[in-house]
Amino acid sequence: MPTMRYMPNVVTLELDGAKCNGCRMCIEVCPQAVFAYEDKRAVIVDRDACMECGACAMNCPEGAIVVSAGVGCAAAVLNGMLRGTDPNCDCSDKSACCG
Repeated sequence: MPTMRYMPNVVTLELDGAKCNGCRMCIEVCPQAVFAYEDKRAVIVDRDACMECGACAMNCPEGAIVVSAGVGCAAAVLNGMLRGTDPNCDCSDKSACCG
């Protein structure tokens, strides 16, 4: 599956490396390969690939990850990919967005 991009430099994803226990759960659940494992901790390697689904934050036992899930209109991005169309995050059309 190709890596999708939403919009550069707008992702709300934050990782507190000091809180990370190295469990690798974020790496396991991230559908976009945003995280990697370096020096016994998770690191963000591709922030702009994040679609803000929130899976990493929900599965982090230490609360080291914060993301405003849904802000990136992940549903519209995924629907566009599945339909073979461009992502539509024009929130004036609520059927095509996260509203």
